[in-house]
Amino acid sequence: LPILFPQQSGLYEYKIFGGLADCSPKLCADVYMDLDFRKQWDQYVKELYEKTYDGENVIYWEVKYPFPLSNRDYVYIRERREMDVDGRKIWVVLAQSVSVPQCPEKPGIIRVKSYKQSLAIESDGKTGSKVYMYYFDNPGGMIPSWLVNWAAKSGVPAFLKDIQKACLSYSKRT
Repeated sequence: LPILFPQQSGLYEYKIFGGLADCSPKLCADVYMDLDFRKQWDQYVKELYEKTYDGENVIYWEVKYPFPLSNRDYVYIRERREMDVDGRKIWVVLAQSVSVPQCPEKPGIIRVKSYKQSLAIESDGKTGSKVYMYYFDNPGGMIPSWLVNWAAKSGVPAFLKDIQKACLSYSKRT
């Protein structure tokens, strides 16, 4: 693969391997795709919705950043597929930023123009799931090193715990 963002850019690509006990792969994928439900369990969501522009489903997502930083927003497309790989069922979600004239930038919010995510979920052989996620974004502006360190050490693991809790409550409401 070509190196898209040279090391000296200071930007990070995140690769996450984890397990979610008692959350089936289909349930994890369903929870991940349910934007209305995400507004209930993800404390960083300020605004999140999906609209169709020129026949393409596009997601708008505004993320709360801690004071004194400006919030960030994303405009992206995503796709979900269930795949059979050598007899293993794997749920895959791919997402990537797009530029849509109908979603202009808002004053006071920094648009994340470069965002890419790949998610693969499969059974752990029991009642849970194995999860792999690749994530990159360029948040723009000056992000202090304490926030980058928090994301790497605390934010990403906390997200896995949050999605696990969300899966358990989601299965109760359906």
